[in-house]
Amino acid sequence: MSTASRYHPLFPVLLAALATIGPFSIDTYLPSFPAMGADMGVAQVIVQQTLTAYLIPFAFMMLFHGALSDAFGRKPVILLGLCGYVIASIICALAPNMTALLIGRALQGLVAGAGTAISRAVVRDAYQGADAQRMMSRVMMIFAIAPAVAPLIGGALQMWLGWRSIFWFLAAVGAILLLVCWRFLPETHPPHARQRFLPAPLVTAYRHVGLNGRFLLLSCVAALNFGGFFIYVLAAPAFIYRHLGLGELGFAWLFVGGVVGMMAGSYLSGRLAGKLTPRNTVWLGFAFMFAAQVYNNLYYLWFSPQVPWSVLHQVLYGLGMAIAMPSVALMVLDLFPHNRGMAASLQACLQSLIIAFVAAVAAPLFAASAAFLALGSLLIALAGLALWLVYLRLPKVEVA
Repeated sequence: MSTASRYHPLFPVLLAALATIGPFSIDTYLPSFPAMGADMGVAQVIVQQTLTAYLIPFAFMMLFHGALSDAFGRKPVILLGLCGYVIASIICALAPNMTALLIGRALQGLVAGAGTAISRAVVRDAYQGADAQRMMSRVMMIFAIAPAVAPLIGGALQMWLGWRSIFWFLAAVGAILLLVCWRFLPETHPPHARQRFLPAPLVTAYRHVGLNGRFLLLSCVAALNFGGFFIYVLAAPAFIYRHLGLGELGFAWLFVGGVVGMMAGSYLSGRLAGKLTPRNTVWLGFAFMFAAQVYNNLYYLWFSPQVPWSVLHQVLYGLGMAIAMPSVALMVLDLFPHNRGMAASLQACLQSLIIAFVAAVAAPLFAASAAFLALGSLLIALAGLALWLVYLRLPKVEVA
């Protein structure tokens, strides 16, 4: 019997909803950057650092979410993380100044990663073979909706109720997910399969996973592929307001196109499961991503920023990224079948650290012009391709 038939049809929806905590925490409040800076009397570069304040703790705690779930089960760690997320979101909503807001964002980052990292391990616990790729693709297809919906909700809340209402909204999302997971989320990591949570064995296991060359290469490939797409998300306030001259609801031009591409790519990835090898699936994804990069960079040699032409690349890039991502993620997890939670955590940690660098350095640097932003996206994607080529040159070995 197919492993896919053992779980409720809405199981992938719940897993995707847990994974969307990350993009909702980043994308929903982007339209409020100018209002937040004006309200608190700080420059936009300071407001930009609320992203970094979230992403660095997010990355750090990723080292523990998966290991904790390997030791105590997936569900308890997810529930505890959601409780903390609700509290941190309320702190952000009530923040009287930028210092308090940065603290609230850091607390959000510490707990938000539980759903993101552990949901990947849950997929690999519950499904095998082609079923796992199909399920990961379904989760990504649903997950892809979040980056489009989040800034639209944030833009509407900003216009009607102000920026603080966005963090009240995030608190409500966390509370609803907490109740739904408490009632419906199954435990996929049984007691007999759990690892003891002890410092010495934990450090040994982290060293075993984190120093594995294949793991590092594949994790960085996934992170850089995502970074080539996400630099536009992180630079969205400058790109939408300054370069395209649009208002709050103009974020839809950028985000909806990317989501359409990601949903189409996730659907194709699921359809290709069992028909193409994982490596060939990744190559197909790279072909679409670099077709998007060629178009985007050539466009600015002759034309100025305008919609829809300046956002079409996100559709094609999102398509390629979503085709490749499930295969890369499963290749990472399959390296360590006895420590999937830890592998998922470390992969998410590396991805978050790279995205934090993009948020703190690359996005502000390359956001000076639309053409420069296209160049920045290309350079990040090229780094991902280079590491993929290095990975392919490694000799095949048995998994750990």
